[in-house]
Amino acid sequence: MIILIAAASENHALGKDNQLVWHLPDDFKRFKQLTTGHHIIMGRKTFESFPQPLPNRVHVVISRQTNYAPPGCVVVGNLEQALAISPKNEDGYIIGGGEIFNLSMDIADKIELTRIHAAFEGDAFFPEIDSTKWQLSESVFHPSDDRHAVSFTFETYIRKTS
Repeated sequence: MIILIAAASENHALGKDNQLVWHLPDDFKRFKQLTTGHHIIMGRKTFESFPQPLPNRVHVVISRQTNYAPPGCVVVGNLEQALAISPKNEDGYIIGGGEIFNLSMDIADKIELTRIHAAFEGDAFFPEIDSTKWQLSESVFHPSDDRHAVSFTFETYIRKTS
């Protein structure tokens, strides 16, 4: 399956200045649990937002820069190449950013979205989820607490079959 995984605010913001604008430890934990051991596909800016490559994942970075070669990553020129090198019998996770999510919406099988129940200023946004194409299959609410300044919901969407 091709799975989009993201955290987005109520106004669809993913981040600002190549950084997240919230800190949600349980979201990080879920991201790690779902993506460990898999190929993660991302744009160059998303990769560069990490302090270092994430352990136990194959990093596939999409970049138009032909000389871009960060250590420990597979660099490709477009989404089609990224998908072609990902194992067909395994789940692959598309992790951002906004442009890559937009390109992926029509080919994804599933969306794992953390919907943050607040609006944030952003410069990268998650696409609108079209309810005629996607079915919400699971929704788990997490209230704000001493480790999470805002409440959020883990939402799983499955592509509807025609």
